[in-house]
Amino acid sequence: MKIATSAYSLDWLDSWAQYEDKLARWVSEAAGQGAELLVFPEYAAMELSTLAGREAALDLEGSLHAVSDRMEDAAAVHGRLAAEYNVHILGASGPVAMPEGRPVNRAELYAPQGGRDHQDKQIMTRFEREDWLIAPGGPLKLFDTALGRIGVLICYDSEFPLLGRALCEADLILVPSCTEALAGYSRVRIGAMARALENQCVTVMSSIVGNYDWSESVDRNVGCGGVFGPPDRGFPETGVLAEGELNQPGWTYAEIDLETIADVRADGVVLNRRHWAEQDGRSESVTNSDLR
Repeated sequence: MKIATSAYSLDWLDSWAQYEDKLARWVSEAAGQGAELLVFPEYAAMELSTLAGREAALDLEGSLHAVSDRMEDAAAVHGRLAAEYNVHILGASGPVAMPEGRPVNRAELYAPQGGRDHQDKQIMTRFEREDWLIAPGGPLKLFDTALGRIGVLICYDSEFPLLGRALCEADLILVPSCTEALAGYSRVRIGAMARALENQCVTVMSSIVGNYDWSESVDRNVGCGGVFGPPDRGFPETGVLAEGELNQPGWTYAEIDLETIADVRADGVVLNRRHWAEQDGRSESVTNSDLR
């Protein structure tokens, strides 16, 4: 299959039609290149806050509610485009208000036949928990699709190996991200590559790029799209299947084969996924040695 992962630039939106047209252009371009799975980044839905005006977009709390109010409308657009272009789409994540408690950070996965489900972010960054007050959402999910089994680790979640291990049956782990500095981008990229190594699978990272003075939450962004696998039989020796140019908007494409994933899991040079359990007893038997 062919994957398209985005380095996505945000826009100031003056109308809903402008958003629909923009999304249609992005999807049409990737589908025109033969992509079957399209991945948008974390918090790229924050551009919807501009439809409520500059004051709402700039206000942390106001922007949460402005975007949450538009997420179902955005879902309808994504579902229609997935069907029209016969593609699977991981839509840009955004805040979704909960009946009780604080909003969660949610990404929706759309199938061309009309199927739809979501993944909520599990672990909040310091900004999310201390300043923005975003709450952890529902549990991790494993999505059975016509393209294989897909998991989603939203940005910071990709930096935690036990979350990755919970998705060890996934063929693909999607990592939508939003990082304001090169260090943050590097952490998520390293996390995505580590999850591909441990699970002997393919991970797909997308990023917001650009600076936006109308937002307090996504004002500065560094990143690019990347597709990673285990540096083992059937994959590049670097583990990098494809990677875009840093901070340049657009799609990055990669061809992957589920049989290659199955083969490396069955008979790789190393078998990280199979040998994971061997850590348990050894990690519990650490002893102290004082060499002072």
